[in-house]
Amino acid sequence: QTKTGIALLYEEASPNAYDIRLKLTKEALTIQKQDVVCVSGSDHGANHRTVTLHRQPVGGLGLSIKGGAEHKVPVVISKIFKDQAADQTGMLFIGDAITQVNGINVENATHEEVVHLLRNAGDEVTINVQYLREAPSFLKLPLGSPGPSSDHSSGASSPLFDSGLHLNGNSTNTAPSSPSSPIANEPKYEKRWLDTLSVPLSMAQISRYKAGTNKLRSNAFEVLALDGVSTGILQFYTAQESADWLRAISTNISDLTLQNMKMANKCCSPSDQIIHMGWVNERLEGTDSSQLYKSKFLALKGSSFYIFSTPPVSTLDWMRAEKIYNLCEVLFKIHKLWLADDCWMQENLYLGIHQDFDLEDQRPYCFSVMVGSGKSHYFNVEVGSELAVWEKSFQRAIFLEVQRTGSKTYMCSWQGDSLCFTIDFALGFTCFDSKTKNVLWRFKFSQLKGSSDDGKTRVKLLFQNLGTKQIETKELEFQDLTAVLHCIHSFIAAKVASVDPVFIDSQSIARKYMYSN
Repeated sequence: QTKTGIALLYEEASPNAYDIRLKLTKEALTIQKQDVVCVSGSDHGANHRTVTLHRQPVGGLGLSIKGGAEHKVPVVISKIFKDQAADQTGMLFIGDAITQVNGINVENATHEEVVHLLRNAGDEVTINVQYLREAPSFLKLPLGSPGPSSDHSSGASSPLFDSGLHLNGNSTNTAPSSPSSPIANEPKYEKRWLDTLSVPLSMAQISRYKAGTNKLRSNAFEVLALDGVSTGILQFYTAQESADWLRAISTNISDLTLQNMKMANKCCSPSDQIIHMGWVNERLEGTDSSQLYKSKFLALKGSSFYIFSTPPVSTLDWMRAEKIYNLCEVLFKIHKLWLADDCWMQENLYLGIHQDFDLEDQRPYCFSVMVGSGKSHYFNVEVGSELAVWEKSFQRAIFLEVQRTGSKTYMCSWQGDSLCFTIDFALGFTCFDSKTKNVLWRFKFSQLKGSSDDGKTRVKLLFQNLGTKQIETKELEFQDLTAVLHCIHSFIAAKVASVDPVFIDSQSIARKYMYSN
């Protein structure tokens, strides 16, 4: 289903904005601009037209104009009055820029100069016009329906003077002049919306933030194609319109991403399937208070979590990721959700592992992925529904990897002894001597009652002895403690999900928020 609507288009560096029409299909977002085209009777271009007007005693030329050199815009036709001189030609349209009056060039003329020329040009006035496709929005020209007869003023006010040339000029006629009869093969013109740019939505991204800043655009965003082509900034008249278009475009991008994943997965083994992928914004490390972000493309595939600067489009591209992490050793955490009243809430999605983050960042829909050695990546997405999808996808990808892997073994030590610590999906926790392979102790997941760590290398695990019901403390030292703690969390969460999937779903912060709104 195709969605269409009117928006303003502007470039970040330019103060001028102009009306465009958007056309959204499943595959692309197309920007259309109004133009005048010759539909019959002539093969010459409609961009430049020469039109002769016969001034009428009642109604004059039958048009009004706006603009002028003092406003750094051409003089344009702002109104055409039904059944009067300009309308009867069938060749003039609201938005036409007047370039000549009776052979006199007026492209750099002021408003008053053009008014004076038109009022004193006699009964027969020949004007040259060219349709101004990118008329600045401050002219407030009514869009109307394509076609001269339907282009009437919407009553919209403008700071610019609107000179009505439907009033009598210096006319010597005493009776209305009748419209000239049609001439064979006389050109016929129509105003139409013409496609000027089509942005493919496959692997496209949306940005609601001003370039190089952390400032959210008001009711505006831009869409960037995979090859970097931008729509420019699309400004909507209301917050509701902006939200509707943002949601519709985002949905189509997601649907196309899903299609791309299905195609790619046909060439991948069952253990190396893509679970989810898409664009996010990553907060740059060490940035100042401006909180700068950079676009990144994330993917959850097989046993790994990938971070790319650009989407992978070939098999080789998967080897060129900026970062690759094992899914068992990462931890997903939601930081902020914007509520309807513009408040935000912060939730932890795990127990026993806590890390403070700087939450002065004003972006909504934030999550982090904590990785080994205490490092983390902090991300933001543009739409709340994307946050729920990433939460569910990380959960699913990690659970699948745990079940595929079955067990993970880490080298560790305690009191000078070299040990091995195994986390097994079926058996739980096992510690054994790295040389003799003798098992020192073994506990089920359900026997783990608590843990604490020094934030560096050492962890205490508290297990309940099934026979005595007493708590036994086991201390171990690891080279990368964070990776081990994340792995423990992943295995326990996967175990709980295999026993009680409803409980895991009930812990989803993002989905709770989305359903409540």
